[in-house]
Amino acid sequence: MESLKVRDYMNVRPVTFDPKMSLSQALDKLLTAKQIGGPVIDETRKVVGFLSEQDMIHKLLKVGYHCQDTHNVQECMRPDVLTVSPEDSIIELANTMAGQKPKIYPVIDRGELVGVITRRDVLTAISNQIGDCFKHPV
Repeated sequence: MESLKVRDYMNVRPVTFDPKMSLSQALDKLLTAKQIGGPVIDETRKVVGFLSEQDMIHKLLKVGYHCQDTHNVQECMRPDVLTVSPEDSIIELANTMAGQKPKIYPVIDRGELVGVITRRDVLTAISNQIGDCFKHPV
């Protein structure tokens, strides 16, 4: 099971955000993608933050109340982002995720975003491994 790697289960086409994007645009993008958050990247695909549904709720309430879209992603994102490598072990990541850590991790290779991996992706990897354990020849 240690041979399971992040690269085998990561989403290589995650929803991403530009720091200068308005929050209403980011919300539309997030809802369309049906994801709970995504990395904020600069023009070189370097991760500069992370934007989640939770981060957006407070600011968007004010936007809706005042009908003014004056906030952007950079004002709402978290700049401290925990990341993983494509070569990281799924099992080690599962152990990290078992605590109160993020539900989504950007996957970084050579300083650039190459995907994201979620708790659901990790559970899929574990499920596949468990399924293989119980397959018996007929």
